Amino acid sequence: MSHEENSPQPPRSSIPSRRGNWARHASYFLVALLALVLYLTERSLHHVAQCLIIHFMALQVGALVKGICTFIEEVRHVSARYHGKYLGALNACLDFRRHGLLLLLCWAAYSLLRKESGLPLCLKPTLVCLCQLLTIVFGLQNPSAAEISEICERNNLNVAHGLAWSYYIGYLKIILPHLKDSIRIFNENNNCLLKCKKTWKLHILIPLTCEVYDNLGKADSRIQFIGNLPEVSVDRAGIRRRTYKNSVYEVLDENQKTHYCVVEYATPLQSLHAMSQDDSAAFSRQARLEQAKLFCRTLEEILEKSKECSGCYQLLVYDDSGENDKHFLSKEILRHLKQQDREEYAMCDKEDGGMRREKSEPVEETELLISDSDQPQSLRSDCS
Repeated sequence: MSHEENSPQPPRSSIPSRRGNWARHASYFLVALLALVLYLTERSLHHVAQCLIIHFMALQVGALVKGICTFIEEVRHVSARYHGKYLGALNACLDFRRHGLLLLLCWAAYSLLRKESGLPLCLKPTLVCLCQLLTIVFGLQNPSAAEISEICERNNLNVAHGLAWSYYIGYLKIILPHLKDSIRIFNENNNCLLKCKKTWKLHILIPLTCEVYDNLGKADSRIQFIGNLPEVSVDRAGIRRRTYKNSVYEVLDENQKTHYCVVEYATPLQSLHAMSQDDSAAFSRQARLEQAKLFCRTLEEILEKSKECSGCYQLLVYDDSGENDKHFLSKEILRHLKQQDREEYAMCDKEDGGMRREKSEPVEETELLISDSDQPQSLRSDCS
């Protein structure tokens, strides 16, 4: 078996899937567990209710204090960010519909129970405000990296999300619907180089390191440029007859056998790599890796839902960090091409097998009519 067939699978497992609701389900479980603990401790319901109200009110007071501190900063930007509307800035800092109503309810309930607490009415809220301000001063309430990532993903605020949509709308959606016609014309003028129709796709290279070469021959000497497909020309954003084209490459295997395909890098990865090299972008290598994975996932989700691009693309995701094989890229491309070849041959064999079975069925029936025994039979018929 060749080395290409033994090469590792694309790092699909390293591409993060969308976050689910496990955090919320875990909170439901913990609520039930703690309720059971309170029940087993045999505390009075009145005492438990009092403690819950006090702590719940503390949380709402803390949210109110934090919102006031945030509002003081936002007032400085009210003209630029909120069109001069102070109420808009206040709503952005405080969720009155949720926190305001809960705070009033908790305050009312606390007022009814304060006689048993042993502290004056204003003392506990004052202590709560002081604790909340101290957590803000020492930065103890900053969201974790996972929380920030989840917020960005849920609201589609990642750099990768915008790059994936821009790549699809501004490029793939334009060229992919015309790709197979372009390949057909190219084959007519080049002795049918792209023979396997299963490989009539745009093979999009997505290195998770975001290292993109302008010339594929420099990335791997076994990959050589052959020519360009016919250009696709459209009017775009004021540019008359803007042209788009794809390139055909020759890829050599270990036995120097030639394979041909349309292949190129996902160009937005070049932007991610450039951002990580520019200090003013404040874009670390770890952030680049995370955004590259999210770009791959987002692009795949977009293309899977696109009817115009169905069957016209192949994403080649790989991690070449620490890879010393100078022919790693050509082997990765060949592995995908051979997989597509096997799929086409399997389909052809299945169709041919079905045709052979249809042709062979009458022969089998004839053989059964001729003889149902392994012994020689007489030529004379004894049938009456």
